[in-house]
Amino acid sequence: MNVRIEPSWQQRLAGEFDKPYFAELVQFVRQEYATAVCYPPGRLIFNAFQQTPFEQVKVIILGQDPYHEPGQAMGLSFSVPDGVMFPPSLRNIFAEIQQEYGTQTPTSGDLTRWAQQGVMLLNATLTVRQGLAGSHQRRGWEQFTDAVINCLNAERNNLVFLLWGSCAGQKAQFIDSQRHCVLRSAHPSPLSAYRGFFGNHHFQLCNDYLQRNGIEPIQW
Repeated sequence: MNVRIEPSWQQRLAGEFDKPYFAELVQFVRQEYATAVCYPPGRLIFNAFQQTPFEQVKVIILGQDPYHEPGQAMGLSFSVPDGVMFPPSLRNIFAEIQQEYGTQTPTSGDLTRWAQQGVMLLNATLTVRQGLAGSHQRRGWEQFTDAVINCLNAERNNLVFLLWGSCAGQKAQFIDSQRHCVLRSAHPSPLSAYRGFFGNHHFQLCNDYLQRNGIEPIQW
């Protein structure tokens, strides 16, 4: 796993790449990809960084780990390639947007269109073994993505963090809510969407905050 990452992120995260935990993480991920089917494809592990350079980030949507079934994961949280059936959480995300804006459900689950507007679609863990949700957790990815959140928190202002569910909520401790907007709710999974995700109005609240701060809103 060669760490190929967009230059603005490479510059800011170079210190993480040099730490012992990251060397151990790379060794683990290489071994996993060499001996088992893992997702996303290696070239897309850092896709969230490639699609949304540091200075272009407006919004961060934090997922837990990549989809673990064939053809789904593409290195962007909640996103699936064009033509792939929407997983339940993504279907519920689109349902909430439709409720808030009265728009039609998109025909594609590829959220690259969001990422290129400044929505960083970051998973807390960037890789997973096929069919085994959470299989690459507690191997170092969480420490790395904590550093990503710390970097955004420290060097940027007026970002919107959408934290859905308990895993994403753990990142709130790294965010200064006086300088950024932190929106928390239940996860869009069918197991919890009706316990606070539906009706959270996060997409409208996000855009309202961006506009109040002179930032172009997201076309959801």
